[in-house]
Amino acid sequence: MSLKDQITEDMKAAMRAKDSERLGTIRLLTAAMKQKEVDERVELDDAMVVAIVDKLVKQRKDSIEAFTKASRQDLVDKETAEMAVLQTYLPARLSADEIAAEVRAIVAELGAKGPGDMGKVMGAVKSRLAGKADMGQVSAAVKAALAG
Repeated sequence: MSLKDQITEDMKAAMRAKDSERLGTIRLLTAAMKQKEVDERVELDDAMVVAIVDKLVKQRKDSIEAFTKASRQDLVDKETAEMAVLQTYLPARLSADEIAAEVRAIVAELGAKGPGDMGKVMGAVKSRLAGKADMGQVSAAVKAALAG
């Protein structure tokens, strides 16, 4: 079953269970998926769906940070709940050590040396680790690998 089909099935289950919070989050996700399909005239595969979920999770993290600064605990709770639902559709994340090992391997493959090669390395890393790792952590690991 594709990830897109799984999301549709989860939406139906949330409707049957009358779980309005989960249903609302899944509807947000399906709307974002439909928007991408319409805008780009493509059929989404699992990698594209993971990229959309990743983007929505990042938006939630940014919102949580902003709402925390504004002392809006009610909105922090709402965004945290949405983020938890969205994260169920992401593949297992790599640990910091696994990310560093992957980055070192890619740097060695490309023969990259120094900060000037950051763009080349990030391009390769993004394609290999998309959806499997937080890109903020990946970027830090690439900087560390190229500096050392």
